[in-house]
Amino acid sequence: MSELVIRLSESEWAELADLADATGGTPEERALDAVRGCLRQERARVAEEAGRLASRHAALLKRLGE
Repeated sequence: MSELVIRLSESEWAELADLADATGGTPEERALDAVRGCLRQERARVAEEAGRLASRHAALLKRLGE
């Protein structure tokens, strides 16, 4: 497992700690949830763009595969 250190302002840390307390978790768990959510969104965006490009260039991709 890899470790990541991020620096938060005092107000960001306080907000994260408040959110963790309100949701019954730890600040680390909430930060991990945020990173995972961001990665899911980015994967979906990239997959959508790849599909759009593949559709747009289907004929070329077919010729290249021959």
